[in-house]
Amino acid sequence: MAKTTGAKLFAEIIQGYGLTHVFYVPQVVSKALVAMEGMGVQRVVAHSEKAAGYMADGYARARFGPGVCMAQPIGASNLASGLRDAFMARSPVVAISGGPGGASRYRHAYQEVEDFSQFDSVTKSNVNVDSPSRVPDLMRQAFRTAVSGMPGPVHLRFQGRLSDVPLGDTDAEALIEPQFMRVPPFRPEPEPERVREAVAVLAAAKKPIIIAGGGVMWSQAQREVVELAEKLQIPVATSLNGKGTILDAHPLSVGVAGSYSRECTNRAVSEADLVFFIGSPAGGMVTANWSIIPAGTAVMQLDIEATELGRNYPNKVSLLGDAKVTLRKLIDAAQPTEGTTRAWVSRVQQLVADWRKAYEPKLNSDATPIRPERICKEIADMLPANGVVVSDTGHAGMWTSQMIDLKHPGQRYIRCAGSLGWGLPGAIGVKCALPDQPVLCFTGDGGMYYHMTELETALRYGINLVVLVNNNRALSQEFPSLNNNYGGKMHGKSDELWRFGDFNFAKVAEAMGCGGIRVEQPGEIKGALEKAFAMGKPCVVEVMSDVELMAPPAWTPK
Repeated sequence: MAKTTGAKLFAEIIQGYGLTHVFYVPQVVSKALVAMEGMGVQRVVAHSEKAAGYMADGYARARFGPGVCMAQPIGASNLASGLRDAFMARSPVVAISGGPGGASRYRHAYQEVEDFSQFDSVTKSNVNVDSPSRVPDLMRQAFRTAVSGMPGPVHLRFQGRLSDVPLGDTDAEALIEPQFMRVPPFRPEPEPERVREAVAVLAAAKKPIIIAGGGVMWSQAQREVVELAEKLQIPVATSLNGKGTILDAHPLSVGVAGSYSRECTNRAVSEADLVFFIGSPAGGMVTANWSIIPAGTAVMQLDIEATELGRNYPNKVSLLGDAKVTLRKLIDAAQPTEGTTRAWVSRVQQLVADWRKAYEPKLNSDATPIRPERICKEIADMLPANGVVVSDTGHAGMWTSQMIDLKHPGQRYIRCAGSLGWGLPGAIGVKCALPDQPVLCFTGDGGMYYHMTELETALRYGINLVVLVNNNRALSQEFPSLNNNYGGKMHGKSDELWRFGDFNFAKVAEAMGCGGIRVEQPGEIKGALEKAFAMGKPCVVEVMSDVELMAPPAWTPK
């Protein structure tokens, strides 16, 4: 006789792996959702499957553990689309959808489309669950896969239009492995010989630079990066996902490198004689499409995923291991420098100082419409010591990565990996994971339009975040390309290709029951943000900015 049901097992597994929230659009695993009643898991109904995926992604990144999102078959394609950002950001999201039942296949069943293969390109693992007896082992394996090695999304398709076939009677038992509730579940160590080789390469370099990537954040190895840098006097740049590894005011901090970067950072990387990537696959974003590291520059790489070592550059030394553990071994083995890099550090510090001097007038500008640099400065100045900035992509990512300084060790920066509109739902997920920390989402009007309805979701569940909308009434990142295509002089109906109408996001937020504040003067930003954080409900702070101002493009060698 059956002892339990797949629905009950599903609920027990979600609870057992420490999930406080699941994000979904009905109807999917409905019996399991009912079984969660009273288990302490908040069931968050989003307004779109894509947004549910973004919420689970933000949740996973914020808590350094898995997030869960779900959708019925007709929404599975939207869910797959929502996993694209998690895949690019290497975020451990477990996605669940329904799928065709055996009796209905090839018979034109309502809403039935074979969409299983859509998940192949955006997941580490894509599997079918076709009976209650497989729920425990396949869900267990989903969590193991999502958080192990280089994290990433997985997809489980539960058979049946309402994903109910695997939720029936079974005598199986739930399998919970607490080790796989967090990233990383294992901390592999490098070979001693590789450590000795790496220390020798670092000691010989006269102009080394560290690029700390998202793997540093997943490993929570920020302190070790800074300790190694200080011991060997090596400047530290970061990827977008690694921003916050080192405080911006630290004398060895250079800023974010790559496509959404400060000029000083890319210049420093281009002048280095050794680039040490830590927890970064050295992809196109952090290298401005592999343009800022000249041919022949020595490269060293530390990564938890063996297949990433040397993928983009031939490594002088490859270190396979967890960032925190491996850096500790490097710190213990390395000898303090005897001034080898003193001239280099001075050169990099001068590059940073020159950049700051050039942008100081813009950061403090009282111009109206408001300069985005001033918006970022006001955020940096008032962000609480444990505050989190969640950034959308495009100009939002370019402005925040370059202009917002993180000043306290408890502050964090979590960014969209490439899907415009991720910001708001991603920030909702972040706030669910970090309910006691202030969370500020920075997006533009173009990004806000995507999933503005999720403000109602935040209000409904008491998810009290602040959304700053940099409103310049345009998709301004499109302007340079369009202007070039128009021969440098926009004319005719060119405005139709990138400008929006005059829309008041603050009033819409208020109409939805949230807070709404429109800011038109630079001096009002600080007070508006303070008021928004004190409201006790979701609040949109809409800042009217100058459409003529473009985020600084990446500097690359001529």
